[in-house]
Amino acid sequence: MVSLGYTGLFIMCFLAATILPFSSEAVLSGLILLDYNATICIIVATIGNWLGSMSSYALGYWGDIKRIENWLRIKPERTEKFNAYAKKYGIWLGFFSWVPGIGDVISVCLGLVRTPIMPTSILIFLGKLLRYLVWAWLTIYAKG
Repeated sequence: MVSLGYTGLFIMCFLAATILPFSSEAVLSGLILLDYNATICIIVATIGNWLGSMSSYALGYWGDIKRIENWLRIKPERTEKFNAYAKKYGIWLGFFSWVPGIGDVISVCLGLVRTPIMPTSILIFLGKLLRYLVWAWLTIYAKG
């Protein structure tokens, strides 16, 4: 995907924010190490990953809770527990949708409990942006 440049980065970041398990950070680092513009890489990665998370949110929002529980192998008790957690912390959970392993589930569950789309979307975007800023900085720092 590195050979596809910014387009490949966008695709990988979008797909990495769905339930497909792979690292978009590796592609981001690869492009930065190949002297692609780091600012453009961060913007492309953030937008791609944010849109991927928003598609997961939409899946939860418009999906059938029983099918989603079966598909993600979530026990109904866990859905109820997350629902209570989401009522307590609400949209703020969106900021943590970047966390590997649970971020995709957070996005789907935020849709399931129907958190307000605009503030949830903004917090998801900010979390993704911060992650890619830090990752790009670490890559540039390691590059020397």
